Amino acid sequence: MELRHLRYFIAVAEEGHVTRAALRLGIQQPPLSQQIKALERELDVQLFRRKARGIELTEAGRVYFESARAILGQLGHAAETSRRTARGEQGRICIGITPTSPFHPFLPRVIRAFRETYPQVSVKLEEQLGSELVEQLRNDRIDAAFIRTPVVDPEGLNVIRLLEEPLLLALPQNHPLAGRQALRLRDLVRETFIVYGPISRGFHDLTIMSCNAAGFSPRVGQEASRVTSLLALVATGAGITIVPASLQQMHIDGVLYRPLEDRTQLKAVLNLVSRRGDSSAVVRRFLNLVRQAAKNFVLDDPKPAARLSQERKSSNA
Repeated sequence: MELRHLRYFIAVAEEGHVTRAALRLGIQQPPLSQQIKALERELDVQLFRRKARGIELTEAGRVYFESARAILGQLGHAAETSRRTARGEQGRICIGITPTSPFHPFLPRVIRAFRETYPQVSVKLEEQLGSELVEQLRNDRIDAAFIRTPVVDPEGLNVIRLLEEPLLLALPQNHPLAGRQALRLRDLVRETFIVYGPISRGFHDLTIMSCNAAGFSPRVGQEASRVTSLLALVATGAGITIVPASLQQMHIDGVLYRPLEDRTQLKAVLNLVSRRGDSSAVVRRFLNLVRQAAKNFVLDDPKPAARLSQERKSSNA
């Protein structure tokens, strides 16, 4: 039995007439009648009852008709699913994010835009430190990652520098410098710095380099591996810290944020990291959308996800 036999049978059953079914299928009536008889012999079942003006299904024929339509429907669905998957319009993707990444408005906006543009792609988020995300990329556990620090060993990886933002000073609410609206790094020579560590060295090194560029070596107090712990220590008065500007959205009682005016100030970078040569069409779709979104990113755009989603749908039409 071949799939064409099922199609022939369904056409005859739906038309209730062999001649009309033959016209619908674009074949001659005698060969179609022969194929139906051959199908009945193979099944050892009478599928049709002949009438004066056509034919009708037997009880066994009605059962076979429902099964045959379900089979062809499943095959059609499987074919369409395969085509969508090959185009990167269906499937799954696992995206790594660092604890500080979601505070940058670009990240939730671009992931929301991807979900809206490709609603049949399942998106999973995995939160880890930057070094852990790189390791998961190498082990094929995630497909792409937003990382706020440099990738020490980029071999086998694509690292795309998406956006950069200034650094802010986070200090206790009752700090003597809290009354000033803007500060320079050299104003902080005598301060105790709370820094990232010991696992997350990226922002730790950025703090050291920023202070060195301002002409001094910072006095380091405690270390914290998570931004929440970092700012909690600041709130207790244990010291001050330098964070990306987007983290001022994290409101913690007792913590104030002040801009830094140094011309030599280094920037916090948001990178997109993926495996080099990844064959997944879904991953390629995601990378392309993120790159395009970064080029057009406007911080105060009120509806960036909807706009970007519509642009992507228009370009795919």
